[in-house]
Amino acid sequence: MTDAKRQAALDYHALPTPGKLSVELTTPAQTQEDLSLAYSPGVAEPVREIAKDPETAYLYTGKGNLVAVISDGSAILGLGNLGPLASKPVMEGKSLLFKRFADINSVDIEVDAPSPEQFIQTVSNIANTFGGINLEDIKAPECFHIEEALIERCQVPVFHDDQHGTAIVTVAGMLNALEIQGKQIENARIVCLGAGAAATACCKLLLAAGARKEQITMLDSRGVIHSGRTDINAYKGEWARDTDMRTLDDAIDGADVFLGVSGPDLLSAEQLAKMAARPIVFACSNPNPEIAPELAHRTRDDLIMATGRSDYPNQVNNVLCFPFIFRGALDVRAVRINEAMKLAAIEAIRKIAHLPVPDSVRAGYGGIELSFGSEYILPKPTDPRLLPEVAAAVARAAVDSGAARLPYPEHYPLAAL
Repeated sequence: MTDAKRQAALDYHALPTPGKLSVELTTPAQTQEDLSLAYSPGVAEPVREIAKDPETAYLYTGKGNLVAVISDGSAILGLGNLGPLASKPVMEGKSLLFKRFADINSVDIEVDAPSPEQFIQTVSNIANTFGGINLEDIKAPECFHIEEALIERCQVPVFHDDQHGTAIVTVAGMLNALEIQGKQIENARIVCLGAGAAATACCKLLLAAGARKEQITMLDSRGVIHSGRTDINAYKGEWARDTDMRTLDDAIDGADVFLGVSGPDLLSAEQLAKMAARPIVFACSNPNPEIAPELAHRTRDDLIMATGRSDYPNQVNNVLCFPFIFRGALDVRAVRINEAMKLAAIEAIRKIAHLPVPDSVRAGYGGIELSFGSEYILPKPTDPRLLPEVAAAVARAAVDSGAARLPYPEHYPLAAL
C-alpha cells in the first residue's frame, strides 16, 4: 500500500469521528413523557412481559435485528494473531457492512479469552441477547471447535464467516465457472492449496454441491494431505487420501480446478501449464494471490480466474453472502444456518450472475460491460438484487428444512435498500 493510501485509510477511521459506528434512536426521547416510557417507570412493563415469555423480547427490544460480530483477534485478515483490540476496526467494518447491505444492526465484540473454552463460555453467556452471532478472524483449528460448540449451546444462528461465507461465494462462482468451461462438478479434479478454516469449509460445501471426495486433493504447508501422514490434526485428517501424490507438482498435473486459500505466489506458471484444458483458478489469498492474474493469463488463454481482490474481475467477496444470509435467517427466526440454507444462498448468488446487470451497477464500475462469462461469474456487491433474492432463498430453505421458528415472511421478497 502506498503512503498516500495508508494515510487515507487511517484518516477514514479517525475522521470526522473515531470509528465507523454509532448508536441511533428509534423512538422519541424529547419530552418528560418520552423519557418516562423509555426508562423508569415505563420500561418495567416490557421487562415483566419478557420475564413471562422470553419470545416477546423480539417484540419489545431490537434483538430480532441485532447481530453480534465477535472475534478473539487470533487471525486478523492476513495479519495474524494481533489480539482482540487490534481486531476492532475489522469488526466495526463488518458491522458497517451488515447495516449498509441488509439494514441489520450490529455490535462488535472483541473477547480477550486465553483459551477456546473461555471464549465459548463468554459468547454463549451473551448470545441470547442477539438475533444471531457472526464469528470472525479466529484461527484454525480452534475455530472449528468453537463454532461447533456454540452452535450446540446457542438458540440463535452462529456463523463463522471466514469459513462459510467464503465457501458459499467460492462455490457459487465455481459452479458458474464450471458451466462456462463445459465441465461437471462431479467429474472435476480439484486441488485445494490450504487446509485452514476457509479451505475446509469450501471443500465441504463443494461436496454438498456435487463434487466427489476422491476427486479433491488438499495440501497444507508440508504437501499433500495423505493417509500416511502422522502430523495432521483430525480436521485435516478428514481430507487424507490414499495416494502417491506428495507435492503440488504432483497434484496439479491434469487438474481441472485450483483453489488457493493459502499464501502469495505459491502456484507457478509451470504448474498452471500442467492443468487440464479450460482450467479454473481461484487464487484467493489476500492481498496477493497464489499466482498473479497477469502471469496466469499469459500462461493460459483458456482459463477462468477469480481472486479476492476488487481490482480484478471475478472477486470472491464475502459481502455477496453474509448480510443476506443473516437477513433471511433473522426474518424467520432461524435457530441455525444449516447446509440447506447455504446451498440456497449459492444458487441465488450464481443465478444473479446470469441476469443482465442493472445500469446502476455498471455505472459504479465505470460503465464497463458486465455480462455472464469468463470475466463475470459472480455479481458485484452493489447489485441491488442480492438482498431480495438471497434473503428470500435462505428464508425459504430455513422454513422448508425445519430451522425456522416463523413462517416465510409475507413481506418478502424485500425491496432493495
